[in-house]
Amino acid sequence: MFRALLCVASLLLLPFLGQAQATTPTISRADSLRGALTPLRTCYDINYYHLDVRLNIDQQAITGSNLFRFTATQDFTRLQFDLFANLAVDKVLYKGQSVPFTREANAVFVTFPQPIRKGTRDEFTVQYSGKPTVAKKAPWDGGLVFTQDAQGKPWVASACQGVGASIWWPTKDHQADEVDSMLISVTVPKGLKDVSNGRLRKTTALPDGSTRFDWAVRNPINNYDVALNVGDYQHFGDTYQGENGKLTLDYWVLPENVEKAKKQFGANVKPMLKALEHWFGPYPFYEDGYKLVEAPHLGMEHQSAVAYGNHYQNGYLGHDRSGTGWGMKWDFIIIHESGHEWFGNNITSKDIADMWVHEGFTTYSESLFVESLFGKQAAQEYIYGQRKNIQNDKPIIGPYNVNQEGSSDMYDEGSVLLNMVRTILNDDEKWRQILRGLGKTFYHQTVTAEQIVGYINQQSGKDLTKVFDQYLRYTTLPTLEVRFQKGKAECRWMADVQGFNMPVRVRTKGGAYRFVTPTTQWQPLTLPKVTQENLEVDTFDYYIKVAVL
Repeated sequence: MFRALLCVASLLLLPFLGQAQATTPTISRADSLRGALTPLRTCYDINYYHLDVRLNIDQQAITGSNLFRFTATQDFTRLQFDLFANLAVDKVLYKGQSVPFTREANAVFVTFPQPIRKGTRDEFTVQYSGKPTVAKKAPWDGGLVFTQDAQGKPWVASACQGVGASIWWPTKDHQADEVDSMLISVTVPKGLKDVSNGRLRKTTALPDGSTRFDWAVRNPINNYDVALNVGDYQHFGDTYQGENGKLTLDYWVLPENVEKAKKQFGANVKPMLKALEHWFGPYPFYEDGYKLVEAPHLGMEHQSAVAYGNHYQNGYLGHDRSGTGWGMKWDFIIIHESGHEWFGNNITSKDIADMWVHEGFTTYSESLFVESLFGKQAAQEYIYGQRKNIQNDKPIIGPYNVNQEGSSDMYDEGSVLLNMVRTILNDDEKWRQILRGLGKTFYHQTVTAEQIVGYINQQSGKDLTKVFDQYLRYTTLPTLEVRFQKGKAECRWMADVQGFNMPVRVRTKGGAYRFVTPTTQWQPLTLPKVTQENLEVDTFDYYIKVAVL
């Protein structure tokens, strides 16, 4: 849904001033066409899609159409939608007539016969066909997965985060504009089922022996979440009594895995929902339900139809990403990908450059789940263990308007950063209310990094902009320098962000931690009886360097 920026009135909301520390990436014309919100894209607000496709599995091909129903945000005669160049646009229909279009890279430009006036609700339909990109290593690359199950039956799935949904269907492919609702119709060969987002509205047996499945999505959904999963699925279900009432739980798995799925899903799903509703607020898609769908790839956060491919085992493909042992006590894919229902699906970044909003908060949700089961100390150990995955290779926030993500450190360093914010606030209930408030304030919205940081600033009563700026926009860790001269201790931060002033916990050995707030200028370290030998800085909860001079 295309929404204006939500202004957060707060004196603490300051602009991000840091400059990215990295070589400027090569930007192509195709990158700009895909990533920029030009007038040809902002001139219309998507209200409704009807995506209607037929799979030819033998040919690894697709034919179909997508209805675009929209509201004009200004007068226009020309607009852009997106479809990868290897797929043919067969026709664009407007009021029953073909209208002209041109193509450049993966962008399609449609010209209408007369001006469409601001405020008008209108529609057009794109008919298309071809062989979509086949993903070679989904979900890390994008496209459709064509494979077979253990019985030799076809098994097909979509996975397109990052590369974009237009790799397999025509859409306005920008995260800033989420469609309000959608109908997904997928026609598959006899004996197979399609599982997509939302709720199954109708199943229709067609004269040629194929079957069409119609799935209705009632909530706003981002493009990359729209999914098809085609296979010889069996279904079983359950319900969960959550904060907003009875939530349906639907599970679609291959026949030979039903019993394993009942055990694994039963052990993980309800505890996950209990934990994340406690920390993040109600599950955001009660109307569309919650589904886990077995997939021929590792997993993806497809809204209300979470793709699952972790082979019914705990950990991440059988190992613990944190190296602490805590990650082997639960199924990583169920917890992580379901966590995206709150951050990524409910709250979606306007630009893919801010994907840390999706991945940082969701990776942090893993520790909150650990805390719900095993206590806060276990959760803190899990977060500390995540540091081993951090590369500090490039900034976490990527370049804007060109469809490029930042560093994969958005996952683990993003989680570590949020835990530092919790430590700084030193009030777990206030932190929980901030997390829940994010879900409520930005419910079903697209956001910028500034909005998220601004809200945390406002609700915490602290200006943490420079803290976020340092960790999101630079690759170097801040260093706390401490020097001892003439029996006196002084400290300062060495950081990229001008005026960096993160509160940090220090103590004398064996004592209680207390907060000090160094700046980038030398100042007294107000810690009684501190010496070079007995100074301890909290490097367990803070991802920093310490230099004692």
